[in-house]
Amino acid sequence: MIRIPRPRLRQLQIVSIAAAGLLTASVLVAPPSSAQVAPQAAEAAPAAATNTIPGVDEIVSSPNLRLVTNLPKVAPLDGTNSDLAFQGKYAFAGNYNGFVVYDISRPSSPQVVSRVLCPGSQNDVSVYGDLLFLSTDSSRSDDSCNSEAQGADVKESWEGIKIFDIKNKANPRYIKSVETACGSHTHTLVPGKDKKSVYLYVSSYSPRATFPDCQPPHDSISIIKVPVKKPTQAAVVATPNLFPDGGFEGSETGSATTGCHDITAYPSKDLAAGACMGDGILMDIRNREAPRVINRVRDTTNFAFWHSATFNNSGTKVVFTDELGGGGAATCNEEVGPNRGADAIYDITGRGDHRKMIFRSYFKIPRTNADTENCVAHNGSLIPVPGKDIMVQAWYQGGISVWDFTNSSQPKEIAFWERGPISNEQMIGGGSWSAYYYNGHIYSNDLFKGFDVLKLSDWRTWPAELVRYKELNVQSQPSYLGGW
Repeated sequence: MIRIPRPRLRQLQIVSIAAAGLLTASVLVAPPSSAQVAPQAAEAAPAAATNTIPGVDEIVSSPNLRLVTNLPKVAPLDGTNSDLAFQGKYAFAGNYNGFVVYDISRPSSPQVVSRVLCPGSQNDVSVYGDLLFLSTDSSRSDDSCNSEAQGADVKESWEGIKIFDIKNKANPRYIKSVETACGSHTHTLVPGKDKKSVYLYVSSYSPRATFPDCQPPHDSISIIKVPVKKPTQAAVVATPNLFPDGGFEGSETGSATTGCHDITAYPSKDLAAGACMGDGILMDIRNREAPRVINRVRDTTNFAFWHSATFNNSGTKVVFTDELGGGGAATCNEEVGPNRGADAIYDITGRGDHRKMIFRSYFKIPRTNADTENCVAHNGSLIPVPGKDIMVQAWYQGGISVWDFTNSSQPKEIAFWERGPISNEQMIGGGSWSAYYYNGHIYSNDLFKGFDVLKLSDWRTWPAELVRYKELNVQSQPSYLGGW
């Protein structure tokens, strides 16, 4: 739990009250620029510009969210950027060709500490102490960082988790691999209760009868136990079946459940939420090696692909995202509308095994994007504001949105930032894969443009400035002081 000292809370209340009402909703439009620091406009443009599609590479934002700096991708890590994790003064950024370690002690001037070449999509990343975990969800010739792509129909092919020793951030060492069924599209780090081990809940999907190591129906996840002091002994200890009666069979508009895409754990509350293609599930994880599904929901009207989940701080709500079009389609337009490719907010009611998720509303960015822009709900995190439910979220080329769901039935956007389309002529995949709040700034891994650092300046989120994390893996949610 992250706590705020009482004297600072008292100061926080005074400043927050004084600041209330100072911010007005308008739009800042910056001219196209290749500079790394976004220019500041003297005046805000009319609010009507919020629904005007910016030009190629043009930056548009609300006045309370600005780009601080951008670090473009550099070969050989010039593949697709993926997820982010944080520890102390470092950010760890996944890339389909490996991962990058950044020193973010000066957010206005991040420095590359090391680049690790180790191809294998998606290379989602998490960190714990001196260990870094990397997901591989593309079939490879072996488990080395020199492997080559090889069909999943070949029995000897490898997919799973790679483990690195990152005690020396300038020279991470690859120390262990663990193969998992159907690979590792994503993974969720869950600390063991004895603090001697950590668990990785490995999510994967899309089995096929011709894949020796990924056979249908694949209604399970893989759980890897990693002894912290002896990480080379890491091994799969369980493969719990989350859908013993079968998952969603699929429809013309919704994916069949053949595994989970992503799981978010809330370890301090012994809860986890799974986004499992055609199903959303709530799990009891008191026994880390035997998670139990206690509630399941479906949305056969508007959800196409249950992608990820985020709890609020009190654990009384969960936000699920729908990755309509798989992240490669233009779904932020009038044709698709406001309820598809969106977030769905559920209240969690009841106690214990009687807890249920009750749908309240959808949230989608209120701006129309071009038909050449891939845009859909993607990865985000809570902004740690005591007593409020506020989230920052990536929307691919829809940019970055900060929105408030304190009222589950009436979510509202309070800040946004986006670049114009990469091209007006053809679809080119890009935009923010992950946008997370960490110790005073928002960090985004853009598929195409690289590593972005942004600053949110808003009286409604100012209390978050007082919260500091020592380590942050967003899919393993920490708690912070809730309420005054």
